[in-house]
Amino acid sequence: MPETPPPSTLTIAGSAAQQFRSGLVYAAASYVLWGVFPLYFLLLRPAGAFEVVGWRILFSLVFCAVLLTATRAWRPFLAIARQPRLLLLMGAAGALIYVNWQTYILGVLSDQVVETSLGYFINPIVTVLLGVIVLRERLRRLQWAAVGVSALAVVVLSVGYGSVPWVALVLAGSFGAYGLVKKYVGPRVDAASGLTLETAWLAPVAIVQLVVVSQLTGLTFGTVSAWHTGLLVISGVATAVPLLMFASAARRLPLVYVGFIQFLAPIIQFCIGVFVLGEPMPPERWVGFAIVWVATLLLVVDMVRSARRPRSASVASAVPEELL
Repeated sequence: MPETPPPSTLTIAGSAAQQFRSGLVYAAASYVLWGVFPLYFLLLRPAGAFEVVGWRILFSLVFCAVLLTATRAWRPFLAIARQPRLLLLMGAAGALIYVNWQTYILGVLSDQVVETSLGYFINPIVTVLLGVIVLRERLRRLQWAAVGVSALAVVVLSVGYGSVPWVALVLAGSFGAYGLVKKYVGPRVDAASGLTLETAWLAPVAIVQLVVVSQLTGLTFGTVSAWHTGLLVISGVATAVPLLMFASAARRLPLVYVGFIQFLAPIIQFCIGVFVLGEPMPPERWVGFAIVWVATLLLVVDMVRSARRPRSASVASAVPEELL
């Protein structure tokens, strides 16, 4: 008769399984929220992209301050803020995420949701390429193949769009560079403190931006409806909640699972753009996206193969540290 494992072993195994399941839920929920973001930001019309981003920065900062107060996390936050190097790195991260947010909102509000989804499809590949250029990492064959196929896709899509898909490329490039900064900072800055510092750096930019908008076209905040005003206010919560859920998932799941789940967001965005908003998809654009999906598949296969190797092997990660 086989021996029954001791209760302590069963407890540890059960706890690990529970952590894994909760990690999957957190990861899926965060990427689903990011996937449906276009529908949320479209509800903010007639506010323009610059007004939306301005309020998003300020209300994110307010939410982070409340969160740090509720969790009594001001002491570690201030410890980070007193380190000039980390403070400057968070300023750089803030500048990059500002470019990403502003480009994304401009894309969504100008009916280019499909192109924004393209940016997040190719983001993991851009992250890999930046690892080669900046960190001098060595890529495996499938990673090089994915980079090459993606370059071909950009050429095909440039023909399909009639111009270079700048929205997608700026989104992928800015977020890839943002991921590099966050990777360099590593565990020294937690998600809540990091977002607080980034938005604190951007607060003056947001204020100037809102003042300029008020002088040029006028602000919509408080002038359209209570519903519209409420949606602008909770843009800070909408920014922070999926980020914190992702951070919880990343602590509970192996990297390869996070890598798979991350493609939920661009898939949802693509479906919203094509099937809900009815954005045009001529044949050459379908071909371009098909090539991108081939590159994505190559990267996923490489991730699976890498996950099966010993942990001591060198693995170049294609998964961003955080997604906003």
